[in-house]
Amino acid sequence: MPDLISALHLSAPEAALALGGLVLLMIGAFAGERSARLVSVLSVLLLVAAAALAVTGPLGRAFGGAYVADPLAVYGKALIFLSSAVAIVLGDGWMKRARIARFEYPILIVLASAGMGMMASSGDLISLYVGIELHSLALYVLAAFHRDDLKASEAGLKYFVLGALSSGLLLYGASLIYGFTGSMRFDEIAAYAAASPSPGLIFGLVFLICGLAFKVSAAPFHMWTPDVYEGAPTPVVALFATAPKVAAMVLIARTLEGAFAGSHDQWAQVLILISLISFAVGAFGGLVQKDLQRLLAYSSIANIGYALLGIAAGTTLGVQAMLLFMTLYVVDQFGFFAVILSLGRNGRPIRRIQDFAGLRRDRPVTALALTVLSLSVLGMPPLSGFWGKWAVFGAAADAGYWMAGAAGLVASVVAGFYYLRIIKLMWFDPAPEGVEAIDRSPVEAKTVAVAAALFSFPLVMIALTWLEPFARAAAVGYGAG
Repeated sequence: MPDLISALHLSAPEAALALGGLVLLMIGAFAGERSARLVSVLSVLLLVAAAALAVTGPLGRAFGGAYVADPLAVYGKALIFLSSAVAIVLGDGWMKRARIARFEYPILIVLASAGMGMMASSGDLISLYVGIELHSLALYVLAAFHRDDLKASEAGLKYFVLGALSSGLLLYGASLIYGFTGSMRFDEIAAYAAASPSPGLIFGLVFLICGLAFKVSAAPFHMWTPDVYEGAPTPVVALFATAPKVAAMVLIARTLEGAFAGSHDQWAQVLILISLISFAVGAFGGLVQKDLQRLLAYSSIANIGYALLGIAAGTTLGVQAMLLFMTLYVVDQFGFFAVILSLGRNGRPIRRIQDFAGLRRDRPVTALALTVLSLSVLGMPPLSGFWGKWAVFGAAADAGYWMAGAAGLVASVVAGFYYLRIIKLMWFDPAPEGVEAIDRSPVEAKTVAVAAALFSFPLVMIALTWLEPFARAAAVGYGAG
């Protein structure tokens, strides 16, 4: 009994989200659609409370080592839960204006967050798979949340079918690993891999990496990303671009650095190859896009390549760089999507890149915020995106992968074209004649956009003084390197 109480204490964030999600579901079921706003507010408070539980809770292992609460998990969960809360805030008003507001939206995000928390705390292959599937099932529904929209239905179907394929790859890799090691636990797999490495074990590891790469939309496993980003509701895409990617990156770091630390030379080659392909696909694929959400899909593919490069270093510095990069990346992404959510013409959202022409005249504050965010994602110093890329490239060079870092730098230069094109349209091109005036900006979206821009500069200079120590403590406390 004491062991069970201790285990429940360790897993309090996920338990709170699971039980809270069920309570919110009952409220929505009995009160109907008029409870949508109340459920959204309670969901945000629940996610903030879960983040507080993760930060202030005890550290240790539970459920036979299947659940791990360590500094890496704490850092990841705090970022995941707070990101999910912001996604609910951005989606609440937008869903009402689009007339698709339902109480299920925040509840699905809460349940997905429980799965993402499990991913960050996975200690064996079973909990890894349970966490991935728990959060994926909720995301499949969210992708098709606008069920009367053809593109949204298509996005949900594609995501589900390709997600099933990735689950198959992941399960096949996990079965091979279990077959060769006789264990599901990461620490026991690590001990076996160090004592008796075998080609079969590496083969299973490659399949496992392929399944995980799908979850972060790394090339060449990115085929679902542009269509899902284009078809899913914009607030849902904002969620896809942030919290699930953080959860998957923490899981990849935990799996590779924990279970396969002794096979670094093998899996580092796979990660570097995936990173290089992601650089190319993300940078060059975005050049021909006309839809802003598809453009952000290709941008996310390239950015995931940078984060994977940090993990490929196989050092404490590499894990720290990945965590710092993902934190700054999440802020920039929320800023970008908040700008999209804050703009519309005659009640219709602005989606085409060309629609930003002349934005400085109608919305100068929004144009300035988007300019700062574009330069940040581009990696222009001293904005936040620069410091994230600086950390990743520095970790890669320190580990001897300076050629891969140089390739990432070239990809950043290429990707700069489409960010500079947005800036040019906003500030130097006139608005098309006969186009309706831009609608009044929703308060919540405009606030998030301006806050993200201010964080990118100058607040990032202050934030880095405490973000870097936290990221370092998470990497060192986990024991990477």
